Amino acid sequence: MNSTDFVKAYAPATVANVCCGFDVLGFALDQPGDEVWVRKTETPGITISAIHGIEGLSANPAENVIGVVAQKMLDALEVTHGLEMQLHKGMPVGSGLGSSAASSAAAAYAVNELLGSPFSTKELVVFAMEGERKASGSAHADNVAPSLLGGFVLVRDYEPLDVVELGVPLELYCTVLYPQIELKTSLSRQILKQEIPLKQGIRQWGNLAGLMAGLLKKDYALLGRSLHDAIFEPERSILIPLFKQVKSAALAAGALGAGISGSGPSIFALSATRAQALAVQEAMEAIYSGSGIETKSYVAQVPEQGVRLVGHSSYEPAQL
Repeated sequence: MNSTDFVKAYAPATVANVCCGFDVLGFALDQPGDEVWVRKTETPGITISAIHGIEGLSANPAENVIGVVAQKMLDALEVTHGLEMQLHKGMPVGSGLGSSAASSAAAAYAVNELLGSPFSTKELVVFAMEGERKASGSAHADNVAPSLLGGFVLVRDYEPLDVVELGVPLELYCTVLYPQIELKTSLSRQILKQEIPLKQGIRQWGNLAGLMAGLLKKDYALLGRSLHDAIFEPERSILIPLFKQVKSAALAAGALGAGISGSGPSIFALSATRAQALAVQEAMEAIYSGSGIETKSYVAQVPEQGVRLVGHSSYEPAQL
């Protein structure tokens, strides 16, 4: 077989919402992330032959996001041959870091490469969204788009889908603290109010516009002033133990801003330098020390590139 018969792709974790950008803004992290391995098979259909790094995920391709995404692509291209897939999880599930999005993005990119790149990376967002639909019941793009495209991404609208790549106009490092508690996205959404006062809406719009302007003007101070969420964070933060203390510690240690990553429970903080991000990490971890809640933490740069190819070769049974 030639080199396009076996492909490995890596897709990174993401931070969605970014305080004031609820459901419309997200950015990529350079780590952690997921890998998806794919090879062609002569037998039609999709087989998930292995899942590494996590227990409890279904190997049924109709129930696993990587199989759902791959099948949508095969259907769109009317491909008759089959695929064998493996999922290598490098990030926690239910952390608020876009775990299902990373798997979906890696699957979409790997299958696209295997099939000769019929779609652009941006066009893959629609297919990766189907993995999100399977995982959460909603085909949202604020995680899969930055995982695929890298940097900051704005989802301007869904009808039709309009994804705006903002890139990484200024150097940013993200500290993420993941308290290892179970927090279902469905619960995080159930507690949200469906109507908001006009005054709160105006303030939120101003912060989102300020965040966009801060990025594009390369103004760290403006970016920091804009990283505020007065609408959803007060409601969601009550589900995350010690959230207020961790956020305060991050800001006191020099972070530009901090908030809930996605629907939580992970808490993120942005810094202008890696050294500052490491200091913020130490301050955030100290709050949970002695709490009895185990945590994981990461310091990652916001990368220009999202999903990427990490291997392609002639297939050998020992590889997959």
